[in-house]
Amino acid sequence: MNRRKTPSLRTRLALGYTAFFGVVLLLLGIGVTLTVRSALRSEMERELDASGELIQEDFDATDTGLGDYFNSPAFLQRTRPLNVEGLESPSLYVQAANLAGEVVVTSASLQGQRLPLDATARTTALAGHTQLSDARLGDAPVLILVQPIRNNQQIVGILQVAQPLREINRTLQLLSFSLAAISLIALLAALRGGAWLAERALLPVGQVASTTRQIVRAEDLAQRVPTTPGSDELAQLTATVNEMLERLELLFNAQRRFVADVSHELRTPLTAMRGNLEILRRNSARDPQALDLALAAMEREINRLVRLASDLLLLAQTEAGLQLRREPVALDELVLEVVRDLAPLTQGVTLLPDVTEQIEVLGDRDRLKQSLLNMAANALQHTPPGGRVTIRLAREHTHAMLQVCDTGDGIADEALPYVFERFFRADKSRSRAAGGAGLGLAIVKWVAEAHAGEVSAQSTVGQGSTFTLRLPLASEPGALVHP
Repeated sequence: MNRRKTPSLRTRLALGYTAFFGVVLLLLGIGVTLTVRSALRSEMERELDASGELIQEDFDATDTGLGDYFNSPAFLQRTRPLNVEGLESPSLYVQAANLAGEVVVTSASLQGQRLPLDATARTTALAGHTQLSDARLGDAPVLILVQPIRNNQQIVGILQVAQPLREINRTLQLLSFSLAAISLIALLAALRGGAWLAERALLPVGQVASTTRQIVRAEDLAQRVPTTPGSDELAQLTATVNEMLERLELLFNAQRRFVADVSHELRTPLTAMRGNLEILRRNSARDPQALDLALAAMEREINRLVRLASDLLLLAQTEAGLQLRREPVALDELVLEVVRDLAPLTQGVTLLPDVTEQIEVLGDRDRLKQSLLNMAANALQHTPPGGRVTIRLAREHTHAMLQVCDTGDGIADEALPYVFERFFRADKSRSRAAGGAGLGLAIVKWVAEAHAGEVSAQSTVGQGSTFTLRLPLASEPGALVHP
């Protein structure tokens, strides 16, 4: 089954613009026609009223009977100077009737025909009122004025004055034809102009689509959409698309690095384990000392894989919106606990707490302890035997400040901004030997941000490094945990 082809956006915009313009022209044409028709009818009604008044005034001046007045030839002569000469022309019809409704006289313009006088119009005239109505004289439409004829305030007859509507209808037909022709020309111009405007307006959108298509086909996120000058919606669109492409490029590059780093971190312990299995396969299992060494090495690598998997799982949970607990945490107790836990791993490095007061924050105790352990373990790994690592707790205005200071080799200035990125190692070979995967400080950064805090690092090559974790105090509004 063939699907109908959807018209292009340019075509739909042009047609929509033309349709809207057509509706406007239609409403405008109807309004103009009704206005002109109303003006022409109003003018005709004024002419009929004026004719009726002139006849009434002349009738009052003659002081004769109704039949004698209208049958007298002098009637036309007297009214002609008063602009009632149309009584003999086809454009004005006059008819008079007595009180019984019997026609007394008709103007020569009627050519023997009679204007219709229904009971309603007769009753209205005899009641002393004037009535305007549409009627037909033969096949021609006419506008009739029906009014009473008075003699000394006494109604003595009924006067009918009428004019044909053919001139008005002809004028309206000519006007309608002119408006239709002009509207047709305007619609054709609107259609062409709308298509041109739509093409010009959608040109940046087409460039966006073309560039995006090239990016998809070439898988090259380094390309950018040509920017549009100005600050209109299309300029904002191109700027937003370029910003999105830049973010996608960063994300894809980060994903590539992440996959490569994970593969590298997994390959190292797996290679070591395969080597130990090869040793065991070569009858080394009969040697208890070689067996113990191989099993110990394999256990270290398995523990390393477990830590790596745990860290990766934690980081994945953070991106999925891991919810943290919000409870009071005594940081002074946490510092002492971390020092006790890491004491067996110092390997000749002096690990000291520096706690001067009790400080409490709101947060997840397990995550805070994990971040502090990561910072302290990182300092121990990079501090040679005989050095010193100090975990300091202090109050800084509205924040608690946890600092891990070491006397290790320090971090180069060019590497310092990247120490909190995943899998980053300032000294790759040394960190790998110590079993680090470059995820500890990335977890520290997430824990700090999840607790509405921040983490920073300062270092001097050859003198040591200082990592600082700032957290809002429990009494501060900013101490709320943000997942």
